[in-house]
Amino acid sequence: MPTPSKSLSEPPNNSHQTKVLKCAILSRILLLLLTLLWRTLLTPYDTSAPLNPPCLNHPSPSLSPRPLSPSLASVIQNGVVWDSVYFVRIAQCGYEYEQSYAFLPLLPACIFILSRTVFAPLVWLIGDRAVLAFSGYVVSNVAFILAAIYFYRLSVIVLKDPNVALRASVLFCFNPASIFYSSIYSESLYALFSVGGLYYLQSNADNIALFWLALSGLARSNGVLNAGYYGFKTMHQAYDAAFLRKRSFLALQILLSGALRSICIFVPFITFQAFGYYNICLGRSSDEMRPWCKEKIPLLYNYIQSHYWGVGFLRYFQVKQLPNFLLASPILSLAVCSIIYYVKSRPEIVSSLGFQASAEEKSCIAMISSSEKPQISNSSKISKKYASTRQENHNLKLRKKMSQGADPAECIIDHGSSENLGYTSASNHQTSSCHALQSS
Repeated sequence: MPTPSKSLSEPPNNSHQTKVLKCAILSRILLLLLTLLWRTLLTPYDTSAPLNPPCLNHPSPSLSPRPLSPSLASVIQNGVVWDSVYFVRIAQCGYEYEQSYAFLPLLPACIFILSRTVFAPLVWLIGDRAVLAFSGYVVSNVAFILAAIYFYRLSVIVLKDPNVALRASVLFCFNPASIFYSSIYSESLYALFSVGGLYYLQSNADNIALFWLALSGLARSNGVLNAGYYGFKTMHQAYDAAFLRKRSFLALQILLSGALRSICIFVPFITFQAFGYYNICLGRSSDEMRPWCKEKIPLLYNYIQSHYWGVGFLRYFQVKQLPNFLLASPILSLAVCSIIYYVKSRPEIVSSLGFQASAEEKSCIAMISSSEKPQISNSSKISKKYASTRQENHNLKLRKKMSQGADPAECIIDHGSSENLGYTSASNHQTSSCHALQSS
């Protein structure tokens, strides 16, 4: 009997996903234990954790009762350092100062919601600020675990090898920057919505992908760069429609759709900039306005990064930053070597941005060069129906020859195997072609 073939959209290995889940949880537990150990043995460089002045919008708040476990509260709050101070403060008091607008609202919003709902009963035990910090830790670590799962799923689609995808996911769980994914930082949420968005984009779930990638722009400012993925996909689809299929109107439709989707990814970040302009600039005289309010394009984020943190083009390349470059050199070297290796192995694809890729290679890149979504389920039904008809015809011919006294074994040899009857579908051939390209 013919066996159904596996399609390119085969779901990831469940046992591998379980391993990735276990690795992600184990890495978070291990990192938490190491963090507690080093905070016990060493004095933190940043000592801003205990600072918690009253909110500006509530200068004289009512005194909250003393928590039942101040020692536990202190352990939790000791991790509120560096950027975590801003995220927790925004969740507690809102955007009070100009420099706080450098921190986008998705993480503070998640912290606020959790601290006021799920973890609200813990306030009597550890206090309000510790509950906010605990909520931040939960958001970051849960987001990282989910990001690891989506990272594996995306890797299966891109690499076409579940074992390689598993190894890549394990390396992601234990990457050198892992501390940022367990702190009250926005990296975990950004990774979740960026990697998850790409997974849905490669799976042709465009609307879900658009929503996730747009949310990444509410976690970190560089989320707007995810619009480039839609730009790349649109470029290939428009080329396919205009030059290969000779359908100019379809190409124009694809370009307009891609442009609108890319703009949608910018909307959350632009909306937040408008929110800052409304709070800081509107209703003030010219003398009271901040310098960035008077610009033709009053972009708050660029001004804050430059004015308060000295961030700008090539400003980080200073002699005093040499230790940081040495610290990052192993990973930077590995990344550069990987890029060089890929460029040397596929120079024609890199130089042409994928336009010179073969048909098999394009089909292996998750249908990115096709302007039509794959109808896997429909084609599968047609193939099964066609195979069933061929099988019935074959059986009729076989019975007819046997009734005429022919040897049954000879009849089977004459008519060939099930593969000659057309039971081997195109997806089997496509899958084998992808694996051949992968190994070459």
